[in-house]
Amino acid sequence: MSSVPSITLNNGVSMPQLGFGVWQVPDDEATAAVSSALEAGYRSIDTAAIYENEEGTGKALAASGVPREELFVTTKLWNTAKQPWDRDAVLRAFDDSLAKLGLDYVDLYLIHWPRPMREDYVTIWRAFGELAADGRAKAVGVSNFKPAQLERIIDDSGITPAVNQIELHPNFPQAETRAFHARHHIATEAWSPLGQGKGLLSDPTVAAVAAKHGVSPAQAVLRWHLQLGNVVIPKSVTPSRIRENFDVFGFELDTDDMAAFASVDNGARLGPDPDGFDWS
Repeated sequence: MSSVPSITLNNGVSMPQLGFGVWQVPDDEATAAVSSALEAGYRSIDTAAIYENEEGTGKALAASGVPREELFVTTKLWNTAKQPWDRDAVLRAFDDSLAKLGLDYVDLYLIHWPRPMREDYVTIWRAFGELAADGRAKAVGVSNFKPAQLERIIDDSGITPAVNQIELHPNFPQAETRAFHARHHIATEAWSPLGQGKGLLSDPTVAAVAAKHGVSPAQAVLRWHLQLGNVVIPKSVTPSRIRENFDVFGFELDTDDMAAFASVDNGARLGPDPDGFDWS
């Protein structure tokens, strides 16, 4: 069994706070990467239709020998601009992801982007409510939604997302969105939690905190996320790095460390702003 702490989502489902992401992992490498993660102790795996590695991920899950009830599997709807999204289209996309994963259900299903300029995320969210009601998705949530978009789907459907997965790292801590989540009992999940390696891990402040605890900068950043209460999903294809990212429970950041991390907030978003993102 995994030693990772869990959080309880707003519908009572338990979700590990530390998981393994497979963004940009080719399908033919995903099986080995996910297998390494499961061997290291991870039990939460995060994929998506657009990653095109659900099949490789599913093969690793099937071969692992880990009981299904011990796994927490997340995938995401790629609500492409190439087609209109009504209820039936959502259900077909969900069925396709389940088939590729080789599963009867997923633990969490997310809308990948709001694409607010098209407004069909409201219709999509209603279909997600059906998937949650019939149990094929144990929990449903969103990714990259801002508070205004969250308010709209909550007001329309009466269903509050269990999770909002957003870009979040010490350079871009998203305090306003996290505060909204806390008020509405939405779990905050961080993608690119290590800042995609674009300067964050070589920042002298981060390096100093890491050295103080005898850990790597990546481990210090992941510990920062955990102590903020974020769910975090680092990704790697290197077995040693996969194990290192899992080894973040033997130390604790103190008040000075957390203040040091707060000082590196520069508001720098690495990914696109969700308000203008409509990639097909």
